[in-house]
Amino acid sequence: MKGMDVFRVVKPGFFTSVQDLGRFGFQRFGVPVSGAMDKYAFACANALVGNTANDACLEVTLLGPELEALCPLQVAVAGASFSVLVNGEVAPMWETLNVKKGDVVAFSGSAESGCRAYLAVRDGIDVPVVLGSRSTYVRGGFGGCEGRSLRGGDVLRAFAPLQFLKERRVLPAELVPKYESEVMVDVVLGPQEDMFTSEGIETFLSQEYTLTTESDRMGYRLDGAVVRHKGATEIVTDALCAGAVQVPGNCKPIVLMADAQTTGGYPKIATVTTPDVSRLGQAKPSDKVRFRKVSLTEAREGYLAFHASLSRLEERLVKRRVF
Repeated sequence: MKGMDVFRVVKPGFFTSVQDLGRFGFQRFGVPVSGAMDKYAFACANALVGNTANDACLEVTLLGPELEALCPLQVAVAGASFSVLVNGEVAPMWETLNVKKGDVVAFSGSAESGCRAYLAVRDGIDVPVVLGSRSTYVRGGFGGCEGRSLRGGDVLRAFAPLQFLKERRVLPAELVPKYESEVMVDVVLGPQEDMFTSEGIETFLSQEYTLTTESDRMGYRLDGAVVRHKGATEIVTDALCAGAVQVPGNCKPIVLMADAQTTGGYPKIATVTTPDVSRLGQAKPSDKVRFRKVSLTEAREGYLAFHASLSRLEERLVKRRVF
């Protein structure tokens, strides 16, 4: 499919990168999965412009970019609550937008709630596929736009759509998430919960933690009550995945996120459930986090329900023939 130039980056924002659903099958070689931090908002943005589930989008973090349209486009923004402007006029999130050549799409100020938004372009952002994915992995310097976040002057390409949508798509209000500054996330204990004292586990499940500024796409460092080990504070290097909750020697939890390393030597007290890894992806420094224990069966049911909701997104959109 032929690509076309769609945006010139006027201002890049705080940390704007190209992401899809992730880079799978290479963890055994030390390559993280990466991909969108909030898969629900990512999927919504794609559905609103009629894209497939894995089409690459822009992931906007805390402070958004300013983009000049280089051709007529259909776009959608979903996720953290930003003031989105088209030529200085407020434009709605969570619905399809038509943009003309020369229009300026800007994110005014910082996110009012949540941390990350996703800007989808009809038929997806066109960057080279690296190991099966277009996702940016900045620490490795590959994927996305030359393995880095956007810079001023970058020109973004997208695949030329066969045709634009004839209807404006809107996500129903009841499906739009509310991003709170206090987040309760479900966890399954283990696989090394036996390395922690009973008091340590009780502390982990009962106390409130604060997301620190030493947090990024690789992991969220939390501050709060210490989680005591029984003895050793390290293990023989073990496999890791997004959602794993490590507790190093300082006894403060670290929740691994989309860019999580593939192995590590700190014991893992718990693993965050798949839907709540995405919810946690909208937390920002100073937000509060609590953990709630669920069974493996409950976690599996939540996983299946989450993916079922993603697969039904398009049929639940309101479609208005106004274009």
